[in-house]
Amino acid sequence: MRRLSYRQTYVLLAALLAVLLVASAAIGAFSFTPAEMVRHLGVAAGWLPATSADALSRNVFLELRLPRVLLAGLTGAVLGVSGTLMQGLFRNPIVEPGLAGTSAGAALGAALVFVFGGSTALSFTAPLGSIAVPVLAFVGAFAATMLVYRLSTSFGKVNVFTLLLAGIAVNAVCGAGTGFLSYVARDPQARNITFWNLGTFTTADWHGVMLVAVFFALCFAWSMRYGKALNALMLGEDEAAFLGVDSRKLIFRLLVVNTIMVSVATAMVGVIAFVGLIVPHVLRILKSSDYTFLLPGSALLGALLMELVDIVARIIIPPAELPIGIITAVIGAPIFLWILLRQQPQRGTGASIDSGAGAGFYG
Repeated sequence: MRRLSYRQTYVLLAALLAVLLVASAAIGAFSFTPAEMVRHLGVAAGWLPATSADALSRNVFLELRLPRVLLAGLTGAVLGVSGTLMQGLFRNPIVEPGLAGTSAGAALGAALVFVFGGSTALSFTAPLGSIAVPVLAFVGAFAATMLVYRLSTSFGKVNVFTLLLAGIAVNAVCGAGTGFLSYVARDPQARNITFWNLGTFTTADWHGVMLVAVFFALCFAWSMRYGKALNALMLGEDEAAFLGVDSRKLIFRLLVVNTIMVSVATAMVGVIAFVGLIVPHVLRILKSSDYTFLLPGSALLGALLMELVDIVARIIIPPAELPIGIITAVIGAPIFLWILLRQQPQRGTGASIDSGAGAGFYG
């Protein structure tokens, strides 16, 4: 892939993603051939007449399978881009939404709606209607992320070990809050929270697909404006300032953008860890550390990886499904440890990721 141009790399990733989209739509308790999928789509578009013989198959494909496939791809794209943004903002390759408290904060906010949304204590969620979960998820995610960022920043630099410890502490607090809500919740509410903590696409519907798609499109378009600024930030905040980049405004704006899309995706599918860690790191190894490449590349590779994980989740223990978060954790945890080991030589020079350390790792 090193010999390919950026555009050729995008085309290759898009082609692989298209293959996996078709494969994911075909595999499951109900299997669909490409001809059947085309026929069902034709009926939905009004190009072909509907027949009662395949009504069940068509409903399963259009109302269950297709929303799930699309939501999985969108979620992977969100997490891939989110990991890229956070690694650029923190100037460290070990950061991702799960480690920085974003996902745990979003889960806690959503769990509050699940358990107390209809009570007097949180009656303000009633006017929000169907967007109550994403809104509370955003509030929780943003608060957790900003807390981790503030705790890990000393003298204008991001301290890696403080970042990890702060992330562990914030995740623990949010996890404790979510666990308490699970304890006091009724059975249906507790079940919803449990599925959230494991990550699942079984509840996918067209409403969730449209919500994630709209917010991802807006946030991705906004983040693409800052690809060059993120490249400058990798040199350090002082150096970026000489290049005309206001690092504080950049960090705040992109943290908001990142938190919005992650909280909306988390509100729909739950907590899925390590995708944001793996995707940008793989792209750096295979191709480039240029953020103008990494952002769109991470969207495509993240969607591709999530479709693959979703296929594995459906076929590994049929007819049951393995939670998505379990698979991503099994894959991502060893990669996370490997990245930490790669950073071992830098630990003797100090705990902060300054311009030299950041440039040294990202190449």
